Amino acid sequence: MRGELRVGEEFLAKYNRPGPRYTSYPTAPVWNDTFGPGDLERVFGEAESAKTPVSLYMHIPFCESLCLFCACNVVIQKNKNVAPPYLDVLKREMERISHSISKSRRVVQFHWGGGTPTYLTPEQIEDLFGFTREHFKFAPDSEIGIEVDPRVTSRAHLEAIRKMGFNRLSMGIQDFHPDVQKAVHRIQPFEMTRDLLFAARELGFESINVDLIYGLPYQTPETFAHTVEQIISLSPDRIALFSYAHVPWLKKQQGSFVAHLPEGMVKFEIFRTGLLQFVEAGYLYIGMDHFAKPGDELAVSQQNRTLHRNFQGYTTKAGADLYGMGITAISGIQAAYAQNHRDIPSWQKAVAERGLATMRGYHLSEEDLLRRAVISRLLCHTVVIKDEISREFVIDFDECFAEELRRLEPFREDGLILLNRGEIRATWLGRIFIRNLAMVFDPYLEKQQLAAKQLFSKTL
Repeated sequence: MRGELRVGEEFLAKYNRPGPRYTSYPTAPVWNDTFGPGDLERVFGEAESAKTPVSLYMHIPFCESLCLFCACNVVIQKNKNVAPPYLDVLKREMERISHSISKSRRVVQFHWGGGTPTYLTPEQIEDLFGFTREHFKFAPDSEIGIEVDPRVTSRAHLEAIRKMGFNRLSMGIQDFHPDVQKAVHRIQPFEMTRDLLFAARELGFESINVDLIYGLPYQTPETFAHTVEQIISLSPDRIALFSYAHVPWLKKQQGSFVAHLPEGMVKFEIFRTGLLQFVEAGYLYIGMDHFAKPGDELAVSQQNRTLHRNFQGYTTKAGADLYGMGITAISGIQAAYAQNHRDIPSWQKAVAERGLATMRGYHLSEEDLLRRAVISRLLCHTVVIKDEISREFVIDFDECFAEELRRLEPFREDGLILLNRGEIRATWLGRIFIRNLAMVFDPYLEKQQLAAKQLFSKTL
């Protein structure tokens, strides 16, 4: 495998270009602001008729300080008095959504993201979770997860959320090197993270994920290798190794360290080194930016070809309709997407008026659904079996995607895919550049690439 992952500067220049992460297809720039609360209400009805399982996402946007690498939708506020009014509106939105979901439809997944959900006190988390339990019916084996920041998460937080039924943690780390932490304004010593993770293990959380980022200022292959060694010593169940998304046109704070960013071959070597370390430690490379232990549900789902991808990344709950709550939250329900207002005042006003805060969305066409299926199989299973797609959508794959198959030939010549009559399969190298492969099947990209403003970060 080591030999397969060697590339040159010319290769990297060819493939390291802006492209979507495909947490949805079509991607958010394609959506339109004519899609409003009324459209979402109709989609609720379609989901109710289909009796699909339910996935809930709750966005808690608050952070005490700004991490300079961050491209998330956050509200920086040390004064905790901002939380209660936000939670009151969140409950109103949740109550409205619950009226559209019958008790026969069980919640199979519930995720709290942000921001920093543990910005809230244990008592606030307990109150909000109790309110959720009152309004939705949870499946006995529901996956209930929360993102935690070790810098602000106490043992009391962990004890409270475990007692409530949370069974999964996602822990932000990024990098342990002091120079990197100082540059991105996130001081988080290894010992702090270790102690919190061990406490979570002691309390019985079923799965612990850690987030790392490669491509941050002052990182080198050598320093990041040490961070990876430290992560392996902690033995998390899952690891997300994200490429730093440099989008200073969206997040101005990222311009503060641009001169110190590793680029090109150096950034690739940081990722390659980390990938090899995790694989040699026994983790399975799920694809793109995720690793999991062989017995973890994520790895098992990939082997069973039931893995799914949504706005939280890879998930094992394929077929569930996702209902998002809070500012900027995204829903993916049936053949539609909807996103809430991005700022608190607009979101509050919309919830007060209609109970829903949709600012934009999108109805997928039959062509969209077909292409979404192809892209999803590439990202989740690293292989597209043509007959599966042909049967599911009643098409001739080779005829329908003749132009795309022609455009894949250079990828085959460069060792990124294996092409035969029955399937398109990514190689080890192709799995790293899987976003590039998916882009071949995205007809919206050509128009987006002509836009004056860059829309996406680079694929590596």
